[in-house]
Amino acid sequence: MLAFEQYTPTKVVFGKDTELQTGKLVKEFGGTRVFVVYGGGSVVRSGLLDRVMKQLEEEGIACMASGGVKPNPTLAKAKEMIKEAIEFGADFVLAVGGGSAIDTGKAVAHGTANPDKDFWDLWLKKIPLTKSLPIGCVLTLSATGTEMSDSAVLTNEETHYKKGISTPFNRPAFSIMNPELTYTLPDYQVRCGIVDIMMHTLDRYFCGKAGIGNELTDQIAESVLRTTIAAGKVAAKNKCDYDAMSELMWCGSISHNGLTGLGGIRDFSVHGLGHPLSAWFDTAHGASLSVMWGWFAEYVWQENPSRFARYARNVWGIDEADDEKAALAGIKATVDYFKELDMPTCFTEANIPVQDEEMLGKLADNPTAKGTATLGSFKKLTKDEVIEIYKMANH
Repeated sequence: MLAFEQYTPTKVVFGKDTELQTGKLVKEFGGTRVFVVYGGGSVVRSGLLDRVMKQLEEEGIACMASGGVKPNPTLAKAKEMIKEAIEFGADFVLAVGGGSAIDTGKAVAHGTANPDKDFWDLWLKKIPLTKSLPIGCVLTLSATGTEMSDSAVLTNEETHYKKGISTPFNRPAFSIMNPELTYTLPDYQVRCGIVDIMMHTLDRYFCGKAGIGNELTDQIAESVLRTTIAAGKVAAKNKCDYDAMSELMWCGSISHNGLTGLGGIRDFSVHGLGHPLSAWFDTAHGASLSVMWGWFAEYVWQENPSRFARYARNVWGIDEADDEKAALAGIKATVDYFKELDMPTCFTEANIPVQDEEMLGKLADNPTAKGTATLGSFKKLTKDEVIEIYKMANH
């Protein structure tokens, strides 16, 4: 096992009606002027936003709400909200919604705390991020794990560049998780979330030094995957099953708080491959991952067949002694599961038109910094290799 640091300071408040504790939690973490970030109209229509604002007001906390965050959150919207938060004098950010609202909330926290800095330069780490505002969140979608993670992602629509930033400042002070708040989600978002939860673990499980002296972490990762797969089958048919939605919500948090990758080397190749699809074609994040995982796995599995074989046996229960046959069976089982969820596994299934090689090269520019860097750690992929994987999915 490699050396590692584990830091997950987020206070999790899990269960029914926990959103009614919002005001007390904001006060506990020092918020007096709260800028509330939310997405589309679902939190308004469900009455959740009103309940949250009421909790803040009952605690005597000044608050301002700003909505309109869309899936695949954008730099432009984040900058617009940063301006509003600065003018309001916010000292705390509260995100109400799914991953897009929370990631935008993190951006607002960073930008508001650094009004004299160019925000995009902060995001790209061209200048150091040394301070931020505290952020809390009320989660409505089990997917990204951003409610406990040190990560956040934005898309620059002008350049079609989707970029994440990892920093301890991204860790929320608290996260309220009531599985019942996910009941109103569109079915497609539930299914996308299932894929995203799996991928946050898979992108750590298939990594550099995979399987070397890392047994506890591996077993935690495998358990998260098995639980997500089983709960996902139920949730895809009945998104109001409290037990299944509870398991997915907690798996989503565990999958991306760092726990499932301790002692390894982060890979995140599939996220790197998927991000350009969202940036260029506005493909849903979970769909971009289901499109790319099978082709990535097919391209790289021979780097470490025993790792893929272990995954097949321990996650999918595949009874095959030959590592190569087991590895291929595990890849097929995963892709078949995505299909069972009615998730896309190639470009056309994701409503992405077949692309010419020039466009595939533009897609590959994002994860490889225009060919100046490699992608991943399980197999370090050059720009040409990334293009080859895109070719495999391009039908």
